[in-house]
Amino acid sequence: MGIGGIGPVQLLIIFGIVILIFGTTKLKNLGGDLGGAIKGFRKAMDSDDDKSSSDSSDDAPQIASSDGEPDAEFSEQAEKEKHS
Repeated sequence: MGIGGIGPVQLLIIFGIVILIFGTTKLKNLGGDLGGAIKGFRKAMDSDDDKSSSDSSDDAPQIASSDGEPDAEFSEQAEKEKHS
């Protein structure tokens, strides 16, 4: 026996009935739509993860630029505070 008491012969009969009712073109479209929905869901989950990781890094002030040199904007603010 197969899954839940349904064997391969019963699955083939069910599959044949579904093809007769819906037709191959509707099943093909349904499969494409389902695949597109899954792909969109995964893409949204990945972009949400990227967004949450970039949000947490934006909270901390950036003092140095990517090349290790002090950030010019931060240096200007420090100079203004010094002279005030």
